[in-house]
Amino acid sequence: MRGVCSVLLLVVMMLALAQPMTPAPTLEEGVAPSLTSSSMSLSFAGPAEGESVTGLLSISVTASGTGNLSWLRIDVSDGSGWSEVGNRSSSPWFAQLDTTVLTNGSYQLRAVGHDADVDDEVTGFSSNFTVANQVPIITAFSVLNPGAGSGTSSNDRWWFATPADGTLQFRWGASDDDLERATLSNLPGTGTPSSDGPGTLAYGWDWSPGDLGEGTWNPRLNVLDGSGLSASLTRFIGIDRTGPEIGSITVGSDGGWQADNNITLNGLKTTADDGFGSGVTSTDYSLDGQTWESTSADNLDMTLPEGENVVYLRSVDRVGNVGNVTQLPVNVDLTPPEGYGWVVEELTTNRDQPAPILYVAEDAGSGVDQSASAIEYGFDTNGVGSIPDITGRWITLGNNQGLNTSLDLASWATKSGQYLLLRATVVDGAGNTIVTPTASFQVLPGLDLMWNAPNTTIDRLIVRPGQGTGAVQIEATLESNEGYDGTVAVRLETAPADRFSAVDWTVMESRTLAAESLQNGTYSMTWNLSVTVEGQLDIRLVIDPSDSIDEYDEGNNAIYFVVTGASISPGLVPSFAPSVGLILLVGLLCGALSRRPRD
Repeated sequence: MRGVCSVLLLVVMMLALAQPMTPAPTLEEGVAPSLTSSSMSLSFAGPAEGESVTGLLSISVTASGTGNLSWLRIDVSDGSGWSEVGNRSSSPWFAQLDTTVLTNGSYQLRAVGHDADVDDEVTGFSSNFTVANQVPIITAFSVLNPGAGSGTSSNDRWWFATPADGTLQFRWGASDDDLERATLSNLPGTGTPSSDGPGTLAYGWDWSPGDLGEGTWNPRLNVLDGSGLSASLTRFIGIDRTGPEIGSITVGSDGGWQADNNITLNGLKTTADDGFGSGVTSTDYSLDGQTWESTSADNLDMTLPEGENVVYLRSVDRVGNVGNVTQLPVNVDLTPPEGYGWVVEELTTNRDQPAPILYVAEDAGSGVDQSASAIEYGFDTNGVGSIPDITGRWITLGNNQGLNTSLDLASWATKSGQYLLLRATVVDGAGNTIVTPTASFQVLPGLDLMWNAPNTTIDRLIVRPGQGTGAVQIEATLESNEGYDGTVAVRLETAPADRFSAVDWTVMESRTLAAESLQNGTYSMTWNLSVTVEGQLDIRLVIDPSDSIDEYDEGNNAIYFVVTGASISPGLVPSFAPSVGLILLVGLLCGALSRRPRD
């Protein structure tokens, strides 16, 4: 019986030893002592049961009892598993727990150590505690009374026109369970404001260093709490005390003289320059420099009188800075140019140089625009009509010389008798245009045949009629203005001086000069004529009587003389001397008449 009891006792002990070790306690149940052969116990110095922990937690473990602690590991758990915080192999036995990396909630610490005396582990647990980290939340950060902008980005800054000795008023706010202090950095001017806190918080700074310069800054607010947690927020500001400058304004479509008094100014804002300032917001304008109006548009429509006008402009930025005044000339010309006429050199077939052509015009306003004005030409048979009938169209003189140009032909010789038609398009600086009426200029032959009057003479003005007594002799010199190789017909003609208009000239002698007689431009000849009747007789020498030679001037092809056939009595011979004066007078009269054209 005693043996059976001993066996039963042994079985009970073995069953007891076969039971698993008590697990680490959960947050919902109490901590049970661990089964170990060590006489050592581990305990935490804190935190207390239910204590709220924030920030960095210093963990200290104390070993009591007997034994030799060779290493220690500290773990933390939220009830779902253990995570290592740190381990050490020598005293002091401690670790640092950054609770800011943990989710807010209930936690417990565990210390696991090794007792080298019994080669066994020993475990200790802390009280349950709460992690309640609260990072500061910045609820406000502003600068009072900005002139423009939201301050939320570098593209939309808070802009101020604050003077150098002015004040920037920064204000802030934050929420936190242990808010401690705030600092402000990246400010204009010299220095940095002092920390707001710890202790009493002013929730702002009135920043006035005395040397606030123009430019841009990014102020940074840093808020810290007693747990060592912090939050930061950056705002963007700028100081602008300089007005913008007006840019290159376009007047109308081309910026020059305008042919319409309804004017549009373009680019008021887009061409203005505010440097690195707050940006252009509007433009002031005036016609007298005294009374100003404003527009926020980029274009401005105005009605101006004809003549030279000045528009005064100044640009205004977003914080109210006004730039320098710019005087913009805006000239209006509503009147077309006025034309006066043509200046064209004589046109002949022997021309070998370009023919200068000038149309005289003026414009009292914007002036004649030579680059836009042009002359057109064409050749015509009769010099009338709106379209040149030989060329069939108007041709623009293409040497870009406007109304003062020249016409250069390969040969003018083929243009004899034709008419050069000209018309001009006159454009002024504002674009007003006139087209002139057609003008015609005949191209004349280059060759001209004529008598050399001083070298063409008659030897007697009064003769006694008769074949033997009435003979007169004419020495004549024929000239051409250029060398001529063709034949020339000339003849001597007479007619009674007291004839009726129906009485024609009588051909007394005809001659044909051989070819090349006028090659050197002159030819001399002698004519003999017998006066057979009494009375005055008209005599003329005619060149090319059939007009077969194309000449520059057909009006100088004849030269005239007058001779008198008179019966002189022998009884008057003794008294002839007193009549010399009369003869001289008659001679002068005849000389004058010989140079007068006669039909």
